[in-house]
Amino acid sequence: MLRRQAIALGALAPFAVQAQSSDWPSQPVRLVVPFAAGGPTDIPARLIAEEMSRNLPNRLVVENRTGSGIIVGTDIVAKAPKDGLTVLYTTIGHAVVRALFPRITFDPIADFTPVALVGKVPMIMMVNKDFPARTLPEFIALVRANPGRYDYASSGNGGAVHLATELFLHMAGGLRMNHIAFRGSAPAMPDLLAGRIPMLIDVAAGAIPIIQRGDLRGLAISTRERSPLVPELPTFMEGGVPEYEAYTWHMLMVPSGTPRPIVNVINAAANRALAVDALRNRLTEMTVDVVQGSTPESSAAFLAAEMAKWEPIIQSAGIKVD
Repeated sequence: MLRRQAIALGALAPFAVQAQSSDWPSQPVRLVVPFAAGGPTDIPARLIAEEMSRNLPNRLVVENRTGSGIIVGTDIVAKAPKDGLTVLYTTIGHAVVRALFPRITFDPIADFTPVALVGKVPMIMMVNKDFPARTLPEFIALVRANPGRYDYASSGNGGAVHLATELFLHMAGGLRMNHIAFRGSAPAMPDLLAGRIPMLIDVAAGAIPIIQRGDLRGLAISTRERSPLVPELPTFMEGGVPEYEAYTWHMLMVPSGTPRPIVNVINAAANRALAVDALRNRLTEMTVDVVQGSTPESSAAFLAAEMAKWEPIIQSAGIKVD
């Protein structure tokens, strides 16, 4: 990884020279974020845009284009000129949009070139502190012995929280629980705290403060290894669910057909930005597990693996968006 990163950063200089030529756009570059301003995707996007702008001839200007989930903003980038003027900052939503919205007017693979994987955000399973299962193996045994008796909350149909839970139920042996969808994780908290709904798998940024306050009990984290942010929390793998990993994630993309030299410039600028301690530390505080040294090829492979993971879960669980 270090060797690959060094190569990428070393390549920035000649590409930067080329970017100063007429081949590189003379206007500021739009970084389209298909999420609302101030949210958990928008803030990292603005941080990385600021740092990347130091390594590019023109600034990256964040533009929030929301609507129909990620569809409106993503469609804008899909149909943008292939000139490097428009970059997409996207998430796991890109990997599931085809399965959830079969009539979209763009192809999430054919119409985009992944540029760089910014980072991954893990998930944490939480239960009401009075729930009888105190460990993940106990939870699995209890639910298995009582199919359909217990509920779980999510932040909405088809979202990362919903998908992560359905993946867990599937990989834990086909457990049966009832899905109760809320419009966000925060609205589910009163029912979780009161014990009316026993379980929620939520993104780490929201879950860690709740666990540390002792309001809910953490059972497992979705990373392959324990997180230094909550080192006492075992992984799902340690708890008896082999190979379970689930994340939301952040990735830069451009319209398919964007010239490779421009793709390389953006990739090198992203990797150089993510190597800056101040930015990396800030993202880590937001529970983003920063990925350094990604390439367009490795980013495309990651996206393909995510689609191969989530699309069958959506189909088998019959997940529909509201």
